[in-house]
Amino acid sequence: MEGDCLSCVKYLMFVFNFLIFLGGSFLLGVGVWVLVDPTGVREIVAANPLLFTGVYIVLAMGGMLFLLGFLGCCGAIRENKCLLLFFFMLILLIFLAELAAAILAFIFREHLTREYFTKELKRHYQGYNDTDAFTSTWNAIMNTFDCCGVNSPEDFKESLFKSLNPDNMVPVACCQRPSQPGDMAYLSQEQCLTGNMMFRNNKGCYSAVVDYFELYIYVAGASAIVVLTIELFAMVFAMCLFRGIQ
Repeated sequence: MEGDCLSCVKYLMFVFNFLIFLGGSFLLGVGVWVLVDPTGVREIVAANPLLFTGVYIVLAMGGMLFLLGFLGCCGAIRENKCLLLFFFMLILLIFLAELAAAILAFIFREHLTREYFTKELKRHYQGYNDTDAFTSTWNAIMNTFDCCGVNSPEDFKESLFKSLNPDNMVPVACCQRPSQPGDMAYLSQEQCLTGNMMFRNNKGCYSAVVDYFELYIYVAGASAIVVLTIELFAMVFAMCLFRGIQ
């Protein structure tokens, strides 16, 4: 009976570690996708240092989970106590690190609010200086998502952009373009720059980006909960198997 229980625990641990292996692969894929995706994700991440750091944390976590899933599967099948103990200690460290990351994300959530991005846009956006990383990043976001400002074109009032360009109500990146893909010409740049609402994008980038990534945000949150749960079960099965091996 004891041998049957041990065999059951062994195969359950193999299954959970295979899921961890798949979870690590998923996180690695998400991290790489964010870094190379051409549809504006990279620019959004670059606009916020916390998000930029978070991408590399996701890549590191994905790589470690990928390796741990492999080690856990080997330890379970071979019933190797050293591998199991090593696996348990590493996955415990990762579990605690992920909890710490979740707590830090909650603490610094104000850095992802409309107010924070609006304040940064007013303070640093210059409009036409493509050598400035912040400005070129925002230009790329507004061109990619056909939006203007964080909340609306009104964000450029009383801003650094307005003081540098007193004759323009909005930057060129806010102007509407023809619907043909790849056409970077503007419908009426002069009318747009003087504030004509018919020739500019009036939707704020915060809403445009959230609408675009809403599904991905929910998927990422659900995946994180699933990965943490699997890790918890994997630790329990690893310790049970470790204690059961003679």
